[in-house]
Amino acid sequence: MPAPATRVTPAPWRVAALLGFALVAPAGLPAGGADWRLPELRRRQSSREPLLSVVPQALRCAPRHQAPAISTTATGVPLRVLRRWQQPGGERWLQVELPTASGLRRGWLAG
Repeated sequence: MPAPATRVTPAPWRVAALLGFALVAPAGLPAGGADWRLPELRRRQSSREPLLSVVPQALRCAPRHQAPAISTTATGVPLRVLRRWQQPGGERWLQVELPTASGLRRGWLAG
């Protein structure tokens, strides 16, 4: 007659580690919301060539999503990057200058 099977319970730390991994790992996937990118800009071939906006974006008066939009950048408009800024939470912004019918306009693009 065979001996009865004994049930082995996993250690509590193994269960906690597995649960922690299962809850944290999906945050690094694109569906988890961890997809951080700079605005889509065409890369320059030389230092004299301007950056071009690939998609229309809201040009804001301050580096905040709640700030009013000054205008919207059109596709293919040359942008001059004046400076880069990163908020304490990690969100990146670019202060740019772009030509308009009334002259040059400065504003912020979310990254």
